[in-house]
Amino acid sequence: MRLYFTCLLFLFFFAGKAQQTCDILITNGKIIDGAGNSWYNGTIAIKDGKIIKIGRDVNLAAKKIIDAKGMIVAPGFIDVHTHLEGDEDRDPKAQSFIYDGVTTCITGNCGSSNVDIGKYFKWIDSLKLSINVASLIGHNDVRKAVMGRANRDASPDEMRKMDDIVDKAMKDGAVGLSTGLIYIPGTYTKTPEIVELAKTAAKYNGVYATHMRDEGDSVTYAINEALTIGREAKIPVEISHFKLSGQHNWGRSKETVPMIEAARRDGIEVTIDQYPYTASSTSISTLIPDEILADGQDSIKARLQRPEIKKYVINSMLARLKKRKLKHFGYAVVAYYAPDTSYNGKSIEQINLMKGRKHKAKEEALTVIDIMMNGGASAVFHGMSESDVKRIMQYPFNMFASDATIRIMGAGMPHPRGYGTNARVLAKYVREEKIISLEEAIRRMTSLPAQKFQLKDRGLLREGYAADIVIFDENKVQDISTYDKPHAYSIGFHFVIVNGVLTVDNEKHTGARAGIALKNQ
Repeated sequence: MRLYFTCLLFLFFFAGKAQQTCDILITNGKIIDGAGNSWYNGTIAIKDGKIIKIGRDVNLAAKKIIDAKGMIVAPGFIDVHTHLEGDEDRDPKAQSFIYDGVTTCITGNCGSSNVDIGKYFKWIDSLKLSINVASLIGHNDVRKAVMGRANRDASPDEMRKMDDIVDKAMKDGAVGLSTGLIYIPGTYTKTPEIVELAKTAAKYNGVYATHMRDEGDSVTYAINEALTIGREAKIPVEISHFKLSGQHNWGRSKETVPMIEAARRDGIEVTIDQYPYTASSTSISTLIPDEILADGQDSIKARLQRPEIKKYVINSMLARLKKRKLKHFGYAVVAYYAPDTSYNGKSIEQINLMKGRKHKAKEEALTVIDIMMNGGASAVFHGMSESDVKRIMQYPFNMFASDATIRIMGAGMPHPRGYGTNARVLAKYVREEKIISLEEAIRRMTSLPAQKFQLKDRGLLREGYAADIVIFDENKVQDISTYDKPHAYSIGFHFVIVNGVLTVDNEKHTGARAGIALKNQ
């Protein structure tokens, strides 16, 4: 009888031991947990999409063992400012993000989003991307759905309709409300309208993320407007792609960063994000006065055909150029122009000469008008100071963001930020220039955005958290994409795991598509 019970005890013991297995075991890595703590040597065990064990004493059997010796093991990066809409199914593997260490994107920025967020999330889950996706509800598209591109205030009935859309989006899982106040129709919107819609997002613990009304001459006014919205709506504020545009504004980060610091001291929960480049990227239409852009392409074309309107537009563009202390529009480079792709990668100054026109700014303004008459173009604008980029980067409550969609290899001449944002921070600003520490950079890429957008089980390496993990060589990670040759994936990210599924193995995409829609809970 004693022998029977002894055998039984052994069976129970070994059965229990046999259960101590995991799907993936990451060994010998230098773990940076995302909270800003210093790295330590340890092991991470992953099972059923979660981190089940982390520390120095982990000793489990595993189906897959990753030897991370000499490499950094960190939470997957969260890109807080992206524009995925419309490009998700062009490359569901999301390689431009995955190869840059990104495991989660927050889309719906700058006031542009899918209006039916519930339907969008269902589509995301059915499509199965390689990255997780959270979304804001975009004010511009909400306004267009109710009142088109009209240049006027919303009526009480229109306000109720917009509020209903925002309310439903937040119930369906949107993480907040976004505005794009330099884009039509956001530019036509007054502050009280935004406050009311932000109050609705605030009821669901959402965030107000804004592309401010101005990032150049009137930047302090724009910052104060964003802070006012946060204060009156009682909602956390995220100021997108924080920067200073135009050579005459260089150095003003000494003025704008302290505004954010002061607002936080006053109790406003405001944070910022930036891309680590001295060029921006947006529509060429931003060179045209706002009032010309109302009511759609047919109306724009009709206005620009009128001699007096064309003269007004040219004079406005020349005045802006003079304020920048420039003689030509060489700072504006076409990224993609559908009617003639030979324009891609060339400045307005160069395109003007290609067209056989005189080398004068007035002629270049006419070239911009020609492009707008044919539907417009996306462009890269060179006009920021490296000193401002670095000063903004040193602010501790600042995240990194690509401000990009999923890049398609070989399509157009896009801004390199769509391929190399995180790698550039880690290579240039951490390793080479030592502007911030490695642990601090990773905190900005992981736990800070997770906290801001309430992604409750992301952004940290903790037991019970989702297994979104990047493993990279801190000495070799590098952005390869440039303005002249943008189509190049970052290097140095040896392994990427999304929801416990190995998605990059030895710097090669496995084809896995384990991303999910992340909803505000």
